[in-house]
Amino acid sequence: MPGPETPGAETPDLRPLGEHFAQREANFVPLSPLSFLARSARVFPAKLAVTDGLRSFTYAAFLERCRRLAGLVADAGLGAGEAVAFLAPNSPALLEAHYGVPAAGAALCAINTLLDAPTIAYILEHAAIRLFFADREYRARAAAAVALCRHPVRLVEIDDPLAPEAEGAGPAERYEALLDAAAPLPWRGPAEEWSPIALNYTSGTTGRPKGVVYHHRGAYLAALGDALALGLGPDSVHLWTLPMFHCSGWGFTWAVTAVGGTHVCLRKVEPEAVFTRIAAHDVSHMCGAPIVLSMLINAEPSLRRRPARRLRVMTGGSAPPMPVVEAMEAMGFSVTHAYGMTECYGPSVVCEAQAEWAGLPLAARVALGARQGVNTVTTEALEVLDEAGHPLPWDGQSLGEIAVRGNGVMMGYLDNPEATAEALRGGFLHTGDLGVMHPDGYVEVRDRAKDIIISGGENISSLEVEQVLYRHPAVREAAVVAQPDARWGESPCAFVALRAGMAAEEAELIEFCRARLAHFKAPRRVIFADLPKTSTGKVQKTRLREIARGG
Repeated sequence: MPGPETPGAETPDLRPLGEHFAQREANFVPLSPLSFLARSARVFPAKLAVTDGLRSFTYAAFLERCRRLAGLVADAGLGAGEAVAFLAPNSPALLEAHYGVPAAGAALCAINTLLDAPTIAYILEHAAIRLFFADREYRARAAAAVALCRHPVRLVEIDDPLAPEAEGAGPAERYEALLDAAAPLPWRGPAEEWSPIALNYTSGTTGRPKGVVYHHRGAYLAALGDALALGLGPDSVHLWTLPMFHCSGWGFTWAVTAVGGTHVCLRKVEPEAVFTRIAAHDVSHMCGAPIVLSMLINAEPSLRRRPARRLRVMTGGSAPPMPVVEAMEAMGFSVTHAYGMTECYGPSVVCEAQAEWAGLPLAARVALGARQGVNTVTTEALEVLDEAGHPLPWDGQSLGEIAVRGNGVMMGYLDNPEATAEALRGGFLHTGDLGVMHPDGYVEVRDRAKDIIISGGENISSLEVEQVLYRHPAVREAAVVAQPDARWGESPCAFVALRAGMAAEEAELIEFCRARLAHFKAPRRVIFADLPKTSTGKVQKTRLREIARGG
């Protein structure tokens, strides 16, 4: 047979490879995490999907309840372009809302359970909420928030049997009764994968919270990235120590279902409850801020129980100090550090462990693992940018703003085009965090842009000072902020919480830092106090700055 170079061979009729193909129903389906539940209910119908210690639902029952919730939402006249609000702890109802609400075409607005009534009312009005489900425990705040709204809001109480009794009669409509009476909606995904699936509000520590809009495609891909990053599989049992309202539970509300794992709901994160659930359900995975890890290692010895199998923990926010990681490992936990924000569905960067790290001393392993890491499989790009938006060298020294790009980036802020344009400028989500890129491609956060302390023209990383304070044996928690300084403009002020039964003096801690840092970086003042935190475990540095300024 003549080859392509054979004289006389006919020249083939070349045309673009995809010219005659079209997108069809057979080869394109809008991506949505709703498909995860449909698959798991088909593959694992009799398997335990959800439990809260009192009630348990198989995947078949879980899907049926979500279909009924979808029918309830649709019957209320809500659908595309609207949001349905839930104020609930980590409970079966809030997990069902992550599927049932979007299955009706609406978006879920899961509200921070620690917010006060005026802030809840602001969210209800800003998101134009007409249907609001609230757990019995928050009856008074929910009713007060609805009373503050200038538009009608239908309030339904979630009558969770594990909820504490509340004063007053509460609203007449109850979740379980409405669910039982609702007609199940046929299960189908969205017609358009760019459709909103969730509306998550930022913490609002420096002003009004902003409404971050997620889409089905991003939720689908971010959840798969989570599953890969934490090693979820069909035998996984995930304990809900992270609030489901926080970035849709970092996407694990969908990720655990994607692999057919088990959700173990926990209304309140307390050491005894955590260790009891771990033992009762053979928990394999959990997530939470470093404060959760600290809570567990500082629990009464009588409460601590070693997991039956190695338990993988994903933690976010500031890197946990070495003593915390060491104590967690000794207790049978394996800690993975992740990084993200509400605007990118939670974790978009993960400290992917390398095989050769296992042979290193603990201090070296913790130092490597404390870096924020590399982009997840489903995050397209991770860079550290200069002020002009150009990537900085991978030298571990050049400080710039951490930025990410990918499908797991928000659609934008609700009714705030200016803030959306600013956050998504130049083809990246700008995080506001300052960091460096190491030669191996792992990024490390050095500070929030607003947390850098400028003393005498020199930049001081509050995180660097905090890490040194954590090395002191008496320090349980530490946070460093700027305080006014007549000579230098600003200087570091440290807030420290001590370990139970241990003591330390201000001068002792200052000298401890001076011995390990350039002297200008050491705190000029140390205030001993419990650190105020948000519901997701982040230290409220805004409040600490007020105190440091004399407020």
